[in-house]
Amino acid sequence: MASNKTVFFLIGVLLIVLGLSMLAPYSMQILYKENSHSFISSSFVTIFIGILCVLANLEKDFKLNLRQTFLFSTLAWVMVAIFGSLPFLLSSQSFSFSDAFFESMSGITTTGATIISDLDNSPKSILLWRAIMQWLGGIGIVVMAITILPLLKVGGMQLFKMEGPDTTEKILPRTIEVAAIIISTYIILTLFCGFFYWIFGMTIFDSICHAMTTIATGGFSTHNDSIGFFKNSNIEIVASIFIILGSIPFISYLKFSQGNRKIFFQDVQIKGLIYLLVISITIMFLYLIFINYESNLFDKIRISSFNVISILSGTGYVTDDFGLWGKFSLIFFLFLMFIGGCAGSTACGIKIFRLQMLLIFLKNQVKKLVYPNSVIITKYNNHKISDDFIRSVIIFIFSFLFIFLIIAMLLSISGLDFVTSISGAASSISNVGPGLGEIIGPDGNYKNLPDLSKWILATGMLLGRLELFAVLVLFFPSFWRN
Repeated sequence: MASNKTVFFLIGVLLIVLGLSMLAPYSMQILYKENSHSFISSSFVTIFIGILCVLANLEKDFKLNLRQTFLFSTLAWVMVAIFGSLPFLLSSQSFSFSDAFFESMSGITTTGATIISDLDNSPKSILLWRAIMQWLGGIGIVVMAITILPLLKVGGMQLFKMEGPDTTEKILPRTIEVAAIIISTYIILTLFCGFFYWIFGMTIFDSICHAMTTIATGGFSTHNDSIGFFKNSNIEIVASIFIILGSIPFISYLKFSQGNRKIFFQDVQIKGLIYLLVISITIMFLYLIFINYESNLFDKIRISSFNVISILSGTGYVTDDFGLWGKFSLIFFLFLMFIGGCAGSTACGIKIFRLQMLLIFLKNQVKKLVYPNSVIITKYNNHKISDDFIRSVIIFIFSFLFIFLIIAMLLSISGLDFVTSISGAASSISNVGPGLGEIIGPDGNYKNLPDLSKWILATGMLLGRLELFAVLVLFFPSFWRN
């Protein structure tokens, strides 16, 4: 039987990696003479605790059963968020623990919601750390979505199981093998993105930070006006391209490296993402023409394309305050927040494949009404789909919307207005970042929200990032019984 020692050993390894990552922002503190040692102190504490976890949980044979895998999935994100908040707590920016944890959880879950009101004048080390947190969170969720969630059969994720072990006991060797290719791809995309940002006018520092948060579809920026600060259409085009590349299932890159050169044209989910983007951009473009927003036709195309791609993927970069476009844009973007990108990517939300499965289910129900005696075989991406699979997808979608409503009600109880509560709940559980309205809209931030609201939102971020059930199952007593 697998022991919890394996869980804490792996968490120790993650903390060591996190602590080593803090040395990069520390170099910024030295380079820019920030007269602070918050990152070296945080690094020492994090690495020390990580080493203790590793040494205290050494075993000859490392195994994870189903229960330990669920526990690791949630506990890893929580522990990284806690230790990731140390640099904020020890900085000169006067973060409260609620603010520090919120910022850290927003980073590691690639949400992009921030409590920092003046990014332009914030220390470079803090800005870099926020980007690193999102970058680590992005690669973390990709590896988890390909190796762990399919084995846990969370919301239909078993459809994306790699060929190989069918049990959690054999997951570790396979995870290392798959992760090596995925991380290499992730790093290459980040380098290319940063290079093009730099070529088209960003400083080296801005290009590094934005490259990490673009590929992670996180949305943390180094400026108050986000990507809009640069007022450069080429930068927006680069961001749009690499956001889409980050929103594509990374298992496709893996299959491409293994010889399947047509995977990007054959994958049903990728095609669904492209179709949805084209339709959504067209709708928003026509709407901007209808309300006569911006006189230049190219600007209408640019603004509608960038904002649709950013919101649908859950990135949350903004160039314009779409809250000023009218009520239709608010409702439309709220709808896009829920959908999100592809499963197995850094994007968030319900995911494209679940929307496609819902449409297939509705189509089949209509067929059964017309032809009651017909035998309907459901397929998706050349995989035969069982009724149990479709049921799990529908249950996930229902649960996603139900928990969204619960979060929205809790936010309203904590003192937020209707628009802020609804959009904040959607933004947190879909890991988007900016909400709607004057407080948390594209031109606002989460600084002035009550601490209770921040904790509710942070919980929503965790639930949304880990596909709900990976977290909720831990609260069932029957789960812990042998």
